[in-house]
Amino acid sequence: MISDERNKNGAHILTSLTYIGKNREKDNGVKMARTFEIARRNNEKSGITSALAINDNYIIQNIEGSRLDVNELITRIITERPHLFIHVVDIKEVETRKWDGFLIRYLTPTPEYEVHTLRHFSAGTDFNPYLMPKDRITSFMDALFTDELLNDM
Repeated sequence: MISDERNKNGAHILTSLTYIGKNREKDNGVKMARTFEIARRNNEKSGITSALAINDNYIIQNIEGSRLDVNELITRIITERPHLFIHVVDIKEVETRKWDGFLIRYLTPTPEYEVHTLRHFSAGTDFNPYLMPKDRITSFMDALFTDELLNDM
């Protein structure tokens, strides 16, 4: 049960937040992957669910949870990860969660991912969410995490 104090801060309202990020450090993909693995464990404890698409240079993450927990998490991401240049592209209240747990998709230059990249990116096949409008980011994430062929790899 959620305490009255947490309810006053929006803990009872389910929120979805999507942000994109650019890695400012060179050759830092492994460090970013380790950081997000630690975040996965912490988010499980706080009731956050998430989908994360990542390569060495860019990320897209959609996080879901109580308004309070989502706001606390995005604040931590911005303050504790100065190597990431973060832009929030969407935040909204939702009725149900889209993701089950903390999903991570490492984007590598393989033919399987290239199919999705060509379909959802208008500027070539490089993964760069800064070149995408919000609706394309959302459809890219949906396709990336719901395509049965990719999930069977």
